[in-house]
Amino acid sequence: MAQSESRSAGERFLALDLGAESGRGVLGTLDGGKLQLREIGRFPNGPVNLLGSLHWDALGIFHHLKHLLGACAQEGEALAGIGVDTWGVDFALLDGDGELLGNPYHYRDARTQGMFEAAFSLVPRAEVFQRTGIQFMEINTLYQLLAMARAHSPALAAARRLLMMPDLLHYWLTGEQAGEFTIATTSQCYDPRAGDWARAMLERMGLPTAILPRIIPPGTVLGPLHKSVAEETGARGTVIAPAGHDTGAAVSAVPAVGDDWCYISSGTWSLMGVETKAPVITDAALDYNFTNEGGVAGTFRLLKNIGGLWLVQESRRTWEREGAPLSYDELAARASAAKPLRSVIEPDHPSFLAPGDMPARIRRFCRDTGQPEPSDVGAVVRCILESLALKYRWVLACLEKMLRRRIARVHIVGGGARNRLLSQLAADAMQRPVIAGPVEATAIGNIMIQAIAAGAVGSLPQAREIIAASFPTETYEPGSPAGWDEAYSRYCALLDG
Repeated sequence: MAQSESRSAGERFLALDLGAESGRGVLGTLDGGKLQLREIGRFPNGPVNLLGSLHWDALGIFHHLKHLLGACAQEGEALAGIGVDTWGVDFALLDGDGELLGNPYHYRDARTQGMFEAAFSLVPRAEVFQRTGIQFMEINTLYQLLAMARAHSPALAAARRLLMMPDLLHYWLTGEQAGEFTIATTSQCYDPRAGDWARAMLERMGLPTAILPRIIPPGTVLGPLHKSVAEETGARGTVIAPAGHDTGAAVSAVPAVGDDWCYISSGTWSLMGVETKAPVITDAALDYNFTNEGGVAGTFRLLKNIGGLWLVQESRRTWEREGAPLSYDELAARASAAKPLRSVIEPDHPSFLAPGDMPARIRRFCRDTGQPEPSDVGAVVRCILESLALKYRWVLACLEKMLRRRIARVHIVGGGARNRLLSQLAADAMQRPVIAGPVEATAIGNIMIQAIAAGAVGSLPQAREIIAASFPTETYEPGSPAGWDEAYSRYCALLDG
């Protein structure tokens, strides 16, 4: 450990961490066997509605990233590493000159509706899972591409390269085009057992495969900042591809040892699962609609995507539009005071996917399923949080069945770890201790993967030791199970219905 501490003393790494609500730059400094973080800037991020279609403002995002690099440059020192992570599944198309072909679509755009039927008419559902090991969500890259192909998209016809969102931003930072492994696996276009794109499957769907980039592992050094970026920002440093998928980065920052734990990366989405040494592509995983995303250090992440705090975020936006702006702390306080376990929803019901009046949709779901409608803000938020906790319990049961072992504890990392009510409800619902933190898991994981690549940290287990020594966690012990078994039965009935 002493050798690594000496090697890493004072080295600075920049995580450019982009989420569905905001982006930020987080500077990490390794010194004395600990990691110190400092946020250097933040900017809003979200969908742009353009004539009824949802897009990402890719050029605007890149402008903000250069501003963050400029802020680092003002401090004078070169950066030992610079790396970008983003949400999954979304991508950009480039022409033969490397120019952007239109604004990348947002995964909540409606163009993928009905694409399951189109895809499975060409390749059976079970075969798609056998080839990719990825759960079925219409937002996946595979169905976005199929929607473009069926619409005879001129952009797709002209494309010579597809880059997932972090790969696009790394390309603009360096001039290097490559597809990082963890983000590539979110596409449902990658065959983890073959270690390459699922080319034969894609060709049977009529999708181009020559546009797919070479795959690189997380921790690949891409090179120095492009001359144009360095001159504009004054920044100096080496760009290192971390886990480009934010969940991959967050999971690498879970301060856990052993193998009797699972994680929930909690934010807009809740990603709940375990680390494995190989993909789990079984009939049970297909039946439960679990996914096998690429991880770091030779791992995979057997997990389930859950709607997450998106439901609270979108409800909050609705109330703000109605003239009642409320902080997340105020929402949590009102939810704490609301009557418990009154109504439950399925967080992943299709009606909750798109932006809009989420409280009205929740009330309609409860009405349609014969339950009391949440009548006020506190009741709506409590319904969401309790339903998430019940979904976690269901996922935990599925994991234990597939792994044939008991999971003793649950780690919650990411922004959702701040939600103390959700953490306690999760512990109560699952009857397992919940360890919450670190909150900044995505940025921490991004930085630590860079540090391993740069030789400043020796391995993933050592990185987790440093994380555990650097950031506090809070443990929530399960309380009384009273009421939860009955509520879980009601939740399972919703799934069966």
